[in-house]
Amino acid sequence: MTAKAADKLKSDGWKVAETTGFLTLIGPLWERLKDGALELALITEDKHHNRRGLVQGGVIMTFADRACGMAARFVSGKPTLATVQFDTHFVEAGKIGEILTTRPRVVRSTRSLIFITAEVTVDKRCIAMANGVFKILKNES
Repeated sequence: MTAKAADKLKSDGWKVAETTGFLTLIGPLWERLKDGALELALITEDKHHNRRGLVQGGVIMTFADRACGMAARFVSGKPTLATVQFDTHFVEAGKIGEILTTRPRVVRSTRSLIFITAEVTVDKRCIAMANGVFKILKNES
């Protein structure tokens, strides 16, 4: 299913997002710009399952945090930000083999903080809602 899902994402204009560190264990993550907004996707695999055989909540939270952080970088143009607060509400379980997608939305942006909200969906089904606050960090020399 993974190869077929990857082919579907490619045909819909998605590309693999560059990741390092911990995120390489979760991914690959996919990204695209649609109507000027950043969207991210994750094809769920067996490595993402919890004890009940569903998508582990931590995977969903990591995916949403990364998506919101990338959206904050995208709108601010700033390369270094940090998550300072993040809330996740699980609405429904995700199943292994499904493609998670999200289109984070900036609620407010100040000189030092960016407020983002996102829904993680499978098709039109919302499985999680997330809100995050991201701090713009000074570039390190």
